[in-house]
Amino acid sequence: MTHVTAVTRALAVLRAFSGEESFVSLAELARRTGMHKPTVLRLARTLAADGFLVQRAADGAWRLGPSAGFLGARYQAQFDVHAIIEPQLMALSEATGESASFYVFENSVRSCLLRVEGPRGIRRHVRSGELLPLDRGSAGRVILAALGEPGAAYDAIRRSGCCVTEGERSAGAASISAAVYGVGRAVLGSVCVSGPAERLTRAQLESFGPVTTQAAAQISWLLGGVSVAALRSTWHPN
Repeated sequence: MTHVTAVTRALAVLRAFSGEESFVSLAELARRTGMHKPTVLRLARTLAADGFLVQRAADGAWRLGPSAGFLGARYQAQFDVHAIIEPQLMALSEATGESASFYVFENSVRSCLLRVEGPRGIRRHVRSGELLPLDRGSAGRVILAALGEPGAAYDAIRRSGCCVTEGERSAGAASISAAVYGVGRAVLGSVCVSGPAERLTRAQLESFGPVTTQAAAQISWLLGGVSVAALRSTWHPN
């Protein structure tokens, strides 16, 4: 296997931040990596240019930067997102007696990342990874509203905090959804409660509004350190 020396050295600098201290001096970085201080300084400045390191003005010591944090969050999301979301969906399904889902989106499509079937839920549920339009069904429309889509219908969704649709994407199905947000109020996706339209009247769906928006808010809080890109890294559409 061929190794690129500069990359290997840069990674060694990043791995040197393994202690409990936030800032590490240049001399200590050199000691931990086994490299000369001028070499470490060049590497540190290069890493800082892309946000992987930050230098303290007072004494020139270094700490990990936001780009390193982004990679860490993305890595964590691959393993923790389901563990974070599933308990909230289970609680929502138990509270409503219907199926609860979490949708992630990109561009003009959305996909079901995780779903918990309710005791009376629709068994012909959406396949994980199946691509669906944003402008059909409450789970997509609430995302569009959160993204600022113009129009009276989307203004109403923004005012209420949730969206109800009946038979719009799938005949015989009805749902209510609320948007989920991440860092800096970036839109991550939506939480959806769904069931058969013959059982779920609009009044019934609207009564699910408080628990649905509460679940979305809780997931937003739990995913507060996860970026849109990190969440999407767990999505593998068909």
